[in-house]
Amino acid sequence: MNLYNYYYYFPSAIPHRICDDIIRYGKQLKDQMAVTGGFGDLKKLNQNQMKDLKKKRDSNIVWMDPRWIYKEIHPYIRQANAMAGWNFQWDFSESCQFTKYNKGQYYDWHRDSWEAPYRKQHGDRMQGKIRKLSVTVTLSDPKEYKGGELEFDFRDRDPDKPAKPVKCKGISSKGSLVVFPSFVWHRVCPIKKGSRYSLVIWSLGEPFK
Repeated sequence: MNLYNYYYYFPSAIPHRICDDIIRYGKQLKDQMAVTGGFGDLKKLNQNQMKDLKKKRDSNIVWMDPRWIYKEIHPYIRQANAMAGWNFQWDFSESCQFTKYNKGQYYDWHRDSWEAPYRKQHGDRMQGKIRKLSVTVTLSDPKEYKGGELEFDFRDRDPDKPAKPVKCKGISSKGSLVVFPSFVWHRVCPIKKGSRYSLVIWSLGEPFK
């Protein structure tokens, strides 16, 4: 799919007090090691699989779905969808993923969309739908960490060729928010110092026709 805009951002959009509330709420819940597509249940992974997973992704996450967070974020998703010219149909958002990246942690090149729509086992509201829009919110003050840049690769990736990273502009301040199609390749670079907190939400809709 050819795009004129690969992402749309809102600098310092979310009030600092809301960012702090999300961080506080996320810290109250039990976190878990993040997994990625193809690895399945974390509890069933053997040592070799765990090593392979950490080559791809190393971070800690918490799943949460309080309505007040969606109420804060959804207007920006709708605005970005229109202003960027995507106009994707979507009608549901998955649980929010609160992520903490400590020193040395990262998430290598990946896409948020799956190869096939969600199945019945994922719930009635998700069945038959795909991830269409991804949103990432910077919850931490960038002065509190180094590294952890969000980068994009705006081409169909050929595994035989190196990626061409493009740093995401406009989200270098606390409360900044970026929206992008879920099929766009992206990564979070390793944290060099401190900790980085972020919030990710995926919005779903019927498969593209």
